[in-house]
Amino acid sequence: MSLLLLAAMPLLATLPAAALPPAAMPAPQVPQVPLTIERIFASPALSGPSPRKLALSPDGRYATLLKPRADDRERFDLWAVDTRTGAERMLVDSKAVGSGAALSEAEKMRRERARIGGSSGIVDYDWAPDASALLVPLDGDLYLAGLDGKVRRLTNSPATEIDAHISEDGRFVSFVRDQNLYAINLASGAEQALTHEGGGTVTCGTAEFVAQEEMDRFTGTWWAPSGAHVAVECYDEAAVKTVTRAAIGAEGTRTFEQRYPAAGTPNVAVSLWVMAPDGGGRVKVDLGADPDIYLARVDWSKDGRTLYVQRQSRDQKRLDMLAIDPATGKGRILFTETSKTWVALHDDFRPLADGSLIWRSARDGYAHLYRFAKGRWTQLTRGPWVVTGLVGLDETRHRLIFTGTKDDVLEGQVYALDYLAPGEPKRLTERGYSNSAEMDRAGTHLLVTRSSPTQPPQLYLADAEGQRIAWIEENRIDAHHPYAPFVAAHRPVSYGTLSAADGSLLHYEMITPALEPGKRYPVFFEHYGGPTAQQVKRAWMSPMAQYWVSKGWIYFQLDNRGSANRGRAFEDQIYHAMGTVEVADQAEGARWLAQQPFVDARRIATYGWSYGGYMTLKMLEKDKQGLYAAGIAGAPVTRWELYDTHYTERYLGNPATDAAPYAAGGAVTDAPQIRAPMLLIHGLSDDNVVFENSAALINRLQETDTPFEMMLYTGQTHRIAGPGRQAHVQHTIERFLDTHVRDRR
Repeated sequence: MSLLLLAAMPLLATLPAAALPPAAMPAPQVPQVPLTIERIFASPALSGPSPRKLALSPDGRYATLLKPRADDRERFDLWAVDTRTGAERMLVDSKAVGSGAALSEAEKMRRERARIGGSSGIVDYDWAPDASALLVPLDGDLYLAGLDGKVRRLTNSPATEIDAHISEDGRFVSFVRDQNLYAINLASGAEQALTHEGGGTVTCGTAEFVAQEEMDRFTGTWWAPSGAHVAVECYDEAAVKTVTRAAIGAEGTRTFEQRYPAAGTPNVAVSLWVMAPDGGGRVKVDLGADPDIYLARVDWSKDGRTLYVQRQSRDQKRLDMLAIDPATGKGRILFTETSKTWVALHDDFRPLADGSLIWRSARDGYAHLYRFAKGRWTQLTRGPWVVTGLVGLDETRHRLIFTGTKDDVLEGQVYALDYLAPGEPKRLTERGYSNSAEMDRAGTHLLVTRSSPTQPPQLYLADAEGQRIAWIEENRIDAHHPYAPFVAAHRPVSYGTLSAADGSLLHYEMITPALEPGKRYPVFFEHYGGPTAQQVKRAWMSPMAQYWVSKGWIYFQLDNRGSANRGRAFEDQIYHAMGTVEVADQAEGARWLAQQPFVDARRIATYGWSYGGYMTLKMLEKDKQGLYAAGIAGAPVTRWELYDTHYTERYLGNPATDAAPYAAGGAVTDAPQIRAPMLLIHGLSDDNVVFENSAALINRLQETDTPFEMMLYTGQTHRIAGPGRQAHVQHTIERFLDTHVRDRR
């Protein structure tokens, strides 16, 4: 690269070079071949083993994980690693144990909500509190897997059992079948219904649609520590609007009458009950006088004498922590969080044995940890950075383990501090990597997942001080690694910042081909843009980014205002303003790109999926300068009135009382202003961003004779699944871009 071009390149982020992981090198004697779309989506995965559902047994003796099979990257088996010896073995072989039975529609939708639609085999499990066994749902039935390799079948019914749990005392297994909660006595094998009102529009024991999709709550059953009580949610969808969803498949069309709470319409009616393990002694929890609320979270105190319930207002500007007496169902407000925009939900709440509570709050403008004791708050972490998750705690040493961005917003690190004498948090993980972690209940061991731009995800076992004990999945790129034949062409990622109109720093990442002096390159400009997400990280990226670069494209991505982990002032700018600041920030990125001497300003193409698809439409509609040569909109929201209550009203308010933010934020009315070539992609069975969104856009474009291209996928939901179809999506995008952008002269 010439010195002139080198000077024009963006500066790397301020991380010292010595802290960066070494660049991957070709493994000896491994022939290097070109990267292809077909190989990217074939098995085994190019990024190496990608375990899911990482956990440590309650006693810390075993690390468990779901591993994909070498011949099928979407099918998972349950594995365990002995933390003392490092010995690894398969606990449950999904093909040997599973029946292959079809899943119910409810389970399919739960998997869509958890973003694992298309996966098969074992997708979930639950440790027994005494660490003696694991509860494994498989092909619609339940199994109890012992550490001795023996597997006991618990259910054998035509119906699918969902939302299964082992009681805290280890005596019962609960599950939901046909909309009611059941429990199995593990000693006798006897099965009993705990609720009977389920049926029709009523469901007990599991979470409603918006709780799963938007609130990150996937259960409606909570066992008390003693096992003497269980808290159970029941919800009634009678008032929720029914939409007819057509799932158009290759062998015909099926229609589903789906209860979908669109913005501004009624939600489910929620009730919460406390009962004995046999369903007796039912007590209704007093959730307050206003029925139009969200049941956000439910937790038990350490001694089981208090049920903590988080109650969120419909406008999401108030969150009450209720302390409930399980004997009477009565309670009081322990504390309240409020906001002028919205109060974000999270799982970072821990009741301690001494009666105090650990809680995460953004009350000072950044998400930090606090301790609530005897009615008083103590702030444990502080500064212009955020705590991203509470990993675990050791009450004997009054020690908290958490993840956060204290050292670098592009790197999640694991930290520890003493919650009785909080000082400077101690970092337990290594710079240059993005890290996440799981911990056992006692706080003795960590399971750390990390990656870097040159290192695919790794998984290791560490002690409570963060010292690595053993690799669970080193995933080193050696001669046997799936990515080894492509390492020589792997291009480095550079990071930098731009300034938004208000002076906010916007982080970007960029990958370029080996630049030739005087040559200008097209840009594949990917974006998401929506709230609660951070895309630019110092982490391993999808091999598709490297594929575009191998084809002569510059790959570029930018996190706009409204994206996560930058503090409330940065994130709140999207409030009642979707389609404004985030679109302007992406345009700022395009203008910056156009000024670079190695970029062909006439060939900047933009692509996004879901909120990113919506962003593509808004970016093209507002593009009066010709910044974008073309755009791809995947599964876009086009009319926010069609999207669900909890997500949409959080950011845009209630359209029943204020429709203006919806009118301004929509992407249908201004669609005829799109002048650049545009490709629309959508799954015809999408139950998240329903196809009606694209249908409204298609109608508007056709009635105004606005040209566009389209690719629809029969039988596919919000996630286009299967290696063939996933490859087809990318080939379709590539052909579109070759025609309209890359070969443009």
